[in-house]
Amino acid sequence: APQGRSKKRSRKHQRFMERRAVLEQKGLLSPRGRLGTQPPKAGLQAHTALAKANGTAAPRRDKVPKPKQVVSSSLSPSASPDSIARHHSVLLSQGSGSSQRVRTSSLVLRPGKYVAIDCEMVGTGPQGKLSELARCSVVNYEGDVIYDKYVRPELPIVDYRTRWSGITKRHMKNAIPFKAAQTEILKILKDKIVVGHAIHNDFQALKYFHPKDRTRDTSQSPMLKKRAGLPIRANVSLKNLAKHLLHKKIQDGRQGHSSVEDAQTAMELYRLVEVQWEKELAHSLPPRPPSPVTDPAADSSQYLDDQYWPTELMASSL
Repeated sequence: APQGRSKKRSRKHQRFMERRAVLEQKGLLSPRGRLGTQPPKAGLQAHTALAKANGTAAPRRDKVPKPKQVVSSSLSPSASPDSIARHHSVLLSQGSGSSQRVRTSSLVLRPGKYVAIDCEMVGTGPQGKLSELARCSVVNYEGDVIYDKYVRPELPIVDYRTRWSGITKRHMKNAIPFKAAQTEILKILKDKIVVGHAIHNDFQALKYFHPKDRTRDTSQSPMLKKRAGLPIRANVSLKNLAKHLLHKKIQDGRQGHSSVEDAQTAMELYRLVEVQWEKELAHSLPPRPPSPVTDPAADSSQYLDDQYWPTELMASSL
């Protein structure tokens, strides 16, 4: 009985090796010498015996050169944030001049993919403690303003918070209703990678939630804090980061903040550490689900069963 099972397994393995050869010829599977995992011991012995019978030596795994990753110098404008991050990571691993290639490839994507946002709020509700949107500014990767409008809150304004917001009563004369502004702004943010400082406050004012993998919050970046010589766990203001890293003064004066200036500053800070940020993001992305046919890290022994092989491949290999 054990001998019969061994013969049956050997026949299965021979069929597996034949089908594997078909896949390699069609370019659907990497040559055996480049796989990262060892085949089952019985399969290796059978393969060695077959090679000796044919008068050929079995390929040595340790002498097969590792394939080089070839990456296009540019990505499609419709590329997902995951693709962008992985693209940055691969380019960074390719040696000298990689930073320039990253910057060149990203330029194709930036006009339509990267924006920075900042909002100014006023106080509404009881004692003016409720924050509502009163101005929103959006800039592109280069810092050019693509949206800047005053917004009339849904509730009556109790506190203009002019010292911080820069908003006064006269700004509300030509302000647009919140719903109209929300519709316009969300159209701009759709499918974009959005940069901002403490950006959750801006999204809250917009009554909106942006996907986390498409959000770059400069207030949460350890790279920026470390570069500025500030504690990584500290809450660092945009003003302090601008002072330490960009050597410029913002939010300085009694007329309040400028949402345009704050959005431009957030984008400048992001660009300082963009390459490292995207590289680390790429490494933190969840792994892709393995393919039962082409994934080299999976255990090849499970593919001996017919259920893993398409009918047309079985027919062509028999």
